[in-house]
Amino acid sequence: MTLLIDLYRNGGQSPWLDNLRRDWIEDGQLASLVERGVRGVTSNPTIFAKAISGSTRYDEQFRSLIQTVTPAEAYWELVATDIAGAMNTLLHVFQSSNGVDGYVSVEVAPSLAHDAAGTITAARELRARIAGPNLMVKVPGTEAGLVALRQLVADGLSINVTLLFSIERYDDVVEAYLSGLEDRLDAGVTDLSSIAGVSSFFVSRVDSAIDALLSAVNSEEALAARGKAAVAQAQVVYQHFLAAFSGPRWERLKAAGAQVQRPLWASTSTKDPSYPDLLYVDSLIGPATVNTLPDATLEAFADHGTVARTIDADPTLAEQQLAHLSQFGISLADVAATLEREGLASFSQSFDDLLVELEAKAASL
Repeated sequence: MTLLIDLYRNGGQSPWLDNLRRDWIEDGQLASLVERGVRGVTSNPTIFAKAISGSTRYDEQFRSLIQTVTPAEAYWELVATDIAGAMNTLLHVFQSSNGVDGYVSVEVAPSLAHDAAGTITAARELRARIAGPNLMVKVPGTEAGLVALRQLVADGLSINVTLLFSIERYDDVVEAYLSGLEDRLDAGVTDLSSIAGVSSFFVSRVDSAIDALLSAVNSEEALAARGKAAVAQAQVVYQHFLAAFSGPRWERLKAAGAQVQRPLWASTSTKDPSYPDLLYVDSLIGPATVNTLPDATLEAFADHGTVARTIDADPTLAEQQLAHLSQFGISLADVAATLEREGLASFSQSFDDLLVELEAKAASL
């Protein structure tokens, strides 16, 4: 049994791959990773920009598409083809897990981050364009994204809420998910079992931001606090998850077949080379969670990961570590707001740069 399979069977955590490329689908590498224990795939505009820019595998389809559609429309067709191919590869995981795993996530355009109505429309269009039960549409966890999330869940879509950096915003996401399920149930839909959801909580970027602030303080106590905030925050999020998906409100939805909205740990590659390469994997293992792993981190875990329940090893200590940051003048809310802006800007830049490249390619044909 591989460590990735062990992570799921004995750790209760589903390893998803945070990358997607057409050659992996066509050459069988994705299928091989699924055999080794990968149970889902996530993508984003940066991933597709790298895949499309760095490969000739898309050229033939692009040349055909550009005869009748714009470069931007061609982009979405390229994406839809890859997502559908990956969904087909993971369909048996979806079926054998009764719709818990086996999902492939595709993100709405970054320009819609603060446009609730636009996000709702785009998500519905992606759902209509890409056939299959194991599609998960990604929407950003902005305030507008929360509005979209509630409506899309009420519509019956499976949603991956991304770019979450604070416990408070995580709580808002859970509320929107539960409210969407209630809206659907109250509208007369008695079976909620086809709706899945994950909340993508980013970790390593949190440490990068907070470590920089602690280094600026430059006291012995501040320096000793580096590398702890991200794991602590995720561990506190897990306690909020356990509380939210229990009690009378949840039991009513569960009786109608509702699935919990699992926490998904994202941005799990270690940015600081002085930290263990699996800091954001080994420290965040627990039941009903997902960890989406870039290929290098996935291979590192497959080689030397440790399967043990760590996500709730010491919730009190995690709370104390977060509270301790205020002594250095660090505001977790301010850090989260900055990281959200930077994350959105990064995805938007990747998306815009790729469209410019596709437009140039179209002009040269």
